[in-house]
Amino acid sequence: MTAKGTVWPSERKTAVDRLTGLEVTQLTDYKAHSHHLYFTESGWYDGERRLLFISDRAGSTNLYSLHVESGLMTQLTDYPDNDKLDACLLPDGSAAFVRLGRRLIRLDLETLEEKELYEAPVGYNLGNASATSDGRYVMTCVQEDLSHRIRLDLGNGYVGHRELMEAAPHSMIVRIDAAAGGAEKVYEASRFITHINTSPKLPWLMTFCHEGPWHLVDHRIWGLDLRTGEAWKIRERLEDGEKVGHEFFYPDGTTIGYHGFRADGTNFFGSIGYDNKGMEETEFGFDTWHGYADGLGQAVVDGKGAVKSLSVWRKIDGAYDGPRMLCELRCSFHSQKVHAHPRFDAEGKRLLFTSDKNGYGNLYLVDLPQDFASLPLFNP
Repeated sequence: MTAKGTVWPSERKTAVDRLTGLEVTQLTDYKAHSHHLYFTESGWYDGERRLLFISDRAGSTNLYSLHVESGLMTQLTDYPDNDKLDACLLPDGSAAFVRLGRRLIRLDLETLEEKELYEAPVGYNLGNASATSDGRYVMTCVQEDLSHRIRLDLGNGYVGHRELMEAAPHSMIVRIDAAAGGAEKVYEASRFITHINTSPKLPWLMTFCHEGPWHLVDHRIWGLDLRTGEAWKIRERLEDGEKVGHEFFYPDGTTIGYHGFRADGTNFFGSIGYDNKGMEETEFGFDTWHGYADGLGQAVVDGKGAVKSLSVWRKIDGAYDGPRMLCELRCSFHSQKVHAHPRFDAEGKRLLFTSDKNGYGNLYLVDLPQDFASLPLFNP
């Protein structure tokens, strides 16, 4: 077992994409899975010179920091015999919050000092975490652990997903002091609550979801006012059987992006204000796992089934042009560790994604061309 602070040599290499001719940089290359943070959380920090990622190298899952230009990787944690963790950043990039089992740990990214901030109550599982925009708090959720009566393997094929939704586990949204610890419950319901997202601009605003199969759950996307505890529905269904989810905040902190499927199976991505105003949706004719937009006029979706490439749109004169192929993906989506989760950087100039096209999950980075029309149009 290697220790925290260990610097791993660069594994980065470049290749010309066979579909579009763009240069794609592979950032990791190790015979175990590596992936970036969940796509709703930015892992970029230190002026976007560094990137947080998670890797199973050396026989255990730990958190690492990648210096993007040099490719050098610094191991940030040394949890033995571990198979799963995730993390989010403090907005100023000075610390990360690491979810390890039922514990939430603050990790100083300069000293690597760790401090446990919170532990989920006995009989509850800990959900994802997201820091408020003012850096004062980190939000998370806990759900009643029903694994003793429902067969669950949500990370590998969503086993038990519907059954857990139907069981309506007791769930709570918790606000934790980001420096000192200490937690308070701000919301609770007998629903399977996950997918905590804080606004990057408004410290009182966040979203959460009622988890479950999107066409069966009572309602997916919810807003929460942390000043009052008031919750409300965002982007209600327009027709029976419609699926909407994978919500995320735009950089403006008030617009929420999402993607979904019409009742007839047509895919779409869209955006709406947290107050349900200004809805805009764009349809496309092929299946995808995730959609993401940067708030700067670009959107990306990954492929599903026969679709083996990343597809991008760019707004031209107020309308989305595309889709156009950006590069090959060939991601299996076999487990959460090998979901593509594409995400633009803050300036919309680079796209980060994960793919296991060579057998193991690795991180890839591709520059967006200035001449968008130089990309080939996508044909499913």
